[in-house]
Amino acid sequence: MPYENVLVEIEDGVSIVTLNRPEVLNAMNHQLNDELHDAVMKANSDDEVGCIVITGTGNRAFSAGGDIHEQRRDAQELTEEERAKNSALYTERSYEISASPKPIIGMMNGLAHGGGAVLASSLDFRLGCENTNFRFLATAYGRINCTWTLPNQVGWPMAKELLFSGRLVEAEEAYRIGLINHLVPAAELRAKTMEIASAIAGNRHESVMGVKELLMQDMGRDLRGMWENERIYTTEKVVGYGVEQAFPEFIARKGRP
Repeated sequence: MPYENVLVEIEDGVSIVTLNRPEVLNAMNHQLNDELHDAVMKANSDDEVGCIVITGTGNRAFSAGGDIHEQRRDAQELTEEERAKNSALYTERSYEISASPKPIIGMMNGLAHGGGAVLASSLDFRLGCENTNFRFLATAYGRINCTWTLPNQVGWPMAKELLFSGRLVEAEEAYRIGLINHLVPAAELRAKTMEIASAIAGNRHESVMGVKELLMQDMGRDLRGMWENERIYTTEKVVGYGVEQAFPEFIARKGRP
């Protein structure tokens, strides 16, 4: 599908998807959400891509959240059933992006508020700069979200504080609490992000995807359950390939793992 609200470029095995509505701080309307989901799904099906980066156009906003003008129009023109259907579709696609088999990094070029913070929290990890800040605003609008994403990023007590209060989280605090992995000057953000993304893309895609799948499966397991899951995965499934196909260099040197 041709895109109007996102830009996609491939560099060094990395698919860089840019939210591109700078006139409204990259606010997320239905079309942008459709295009973002499609771009991520295409990156997952592209064997040349080993990592995905999501960012926003400009230096002010990753995304200011949902498009309030579209939301107001929907409230006037759509039935309650149609609005519920749209909401369910958005929620499902949010999960599918978070559960992407390939790693997704957030390049947080600016503010991420409301739906922008929801999207950011669903990614594998984020890098930020002095322009980066977050606000998780659902409770201010009588909604509920991020209960399944934010605790995995910053821990339960901090997630509770941010979700209950909806307060602003500036870049330094975001770095301190683990909401962003690296805090660099804005001029260096793309280079640092690509340094990490390219390193991921340069590794065996099957192994990286296997690590992500195991980590996602292991949330909430006890230690033995995590160990057993990895043992079964690596000895019986081997990230979807036969052992010889997955680890040919190791076998050539050492024999079967």
